Amino acid sequence: GTRWTAVAHIITAVIGAGVLSLAWAVAQLGWIAGPLSMMAFAGITYVSATILCDCYRYPDPEVGPRRFRSFLDAVHHYLGTYVREFFFLIIPYVYASATLVYVMDGWMEYRAIRESNCYHKEGHQAPCNSYGDGVVQVVMSQIPDFHNMEWLSILAAIMSFAYAVIGFGLGFAKVIGTVSENGEIKGSMTGVPAANTADKIWLAFQAIGDIAFAYPYSLILLEIQDTLKSPPAENKTMKKASVTAIFITTFFYLACGCFGYAAFGVATPGNLLSGFGFYEPYWLIDFANACVLLHLVGAYQMYAQPVFAYAEAWFTTNFPDSKLVNKHYNLSLPSSKHVITVTALRLCFRTAYVAVSTAIAMSFPYFNQILGVLGGLNFWPLSIYFPVEMYLVQRRIGAWTKEWVLLRAFSLGCLIVSILALMGSIQGLFSAKFG
Repeated sequence: GTRWTAVAHIITAVIGAGVLSLAWAVAQLGWIAGPLSMMAFAGITYVSATILCDCYRYPDPEVGPRRFRSFLDAVHHYLGTYVREFFFLIIPYVYASATLVYVMDGWMEYRAIRESNCYHKEGHQAPCNSYGDGVVQVVMSQIPDFHNMEWLSILAAIMSFAYAVIGFGLGFAKVIGTVSENGEIKGSMTGVPAANTADKIWLAFQAIGDIAFAYPYSLILLEIQDTLKSPPAENKTMKKASVTAIFITTFFYLACGCFGYAAFGVATPGNLLSGFGFYEPYWLIDFANACVLLHLVGAYQMYAQPVFAYAEAWFTTNFPDSKLVNKHYNLSLPSSKHVITVTALRLCFRTAYVAVSTAIAMSFPYFNQILGVLGGLNFWPLSIYFPVEMYLVQRRIGAWTKEWVLLRAFSLGCLIVSILALMGSIQGLFSAKFG
């Protein structure tokens, strides 16, 4: 792999469900706090990615003989105490929660395509309902591992550019039309008004959770870095890829978030495309949602592959003589010379995993609230705490040195942000469910 394949992997993982909620997040925070929050999280993500890149090799970040091919391996080596082992055990469940969000959004996009056509034929007030499925993910889940996903990531990255540009273009066109008619841009410095101050604060915290979910990719950074060729040193290439990817994603985040808010103001939907902020031209909305759907296929696999690898490694270790686990079969694809190697375990486990995650996703149609909860839960421990702690060990940074104090303060500040985001999102989830 190269810098550009790494950029494709990162964009595939990052520009997904989160970007569609950013217009709503800006609407809750307003014209000042909204864009500033996105730029702040971009900076935090860059710092986190930079220090995590250096943890790939040990003891030297560039030429160290020992390599950690996954986030799990690195955590286990650097932070292998009894207390931290607890966190090590729950990381696979965090990967699983990310796949849950992506399959939820994929289901919503599939439904949006069907409903868009219905609204075009029957009118915008028609009772249009439809349902999606996870058949495509069942097929794609048979991709053996990360090293066989380059083509899917490149395709998914292209799709992410396509729908981000369409979302930006539609918002920009609507803003231009509004300015031409009324001479003003929708929105305010303080964002969408709420019934009372407490509700406004909760919504602001929830919006921060949505932004926190949209940026980080620490969970798969080392897996991506493991695909890079050397020389040059993998950490140098990965840092360059991270800068490029974060710059690109921030540009599209700001464009979609700000123009979406400017276009709809207080009526900004939770999901810019599938929330039917736009109805026409319906064929372009369908195409954009199809691009999102194709992208989410890749994004789902980016987070599902570590779960598959973790589970299959466990079965292989504990049942070395089982034919169900270890006997391989070669399957030739129709009209292709490509051969896929599968096992009975891989076929059954991965199919069941996709089916269960799809069923759960369809049971929780609370897009913004779920994103906020997962953003609040995952942001600090996975994107800040683990990278900082591993970096301190890898670099042998002593306690109370200048660098130690700065990194600890950085971690503490992000912990407070995570707690606030989690509180606001949980309150929003309960309000959506029972309010």
